[in-house]
Amino acid sequence: MLPKDPVMLLSYVNLKLRDFYSDLDALCEDMDADRNEIVEKLAGIDYHYNEEKNQFV
Repeated sequence: MLPKDPVMLLSYVNLKLRDFYSDLDALCEDMDADRNEIVEKLAGIDYHYNEEKNQFV
């Protein structure tokens, strides 16, 4: 279950991307999460997925 709060979601997703997943698609597939929902929620706090860094920045 992903955190509902955008700031907590940011921290959680970036930790998972850094430590366990090669990219956002792998995280979403493994956690059965909606990629678009994560991207939109984090865009709402001005964070965007950077594929090169594999992080939301």
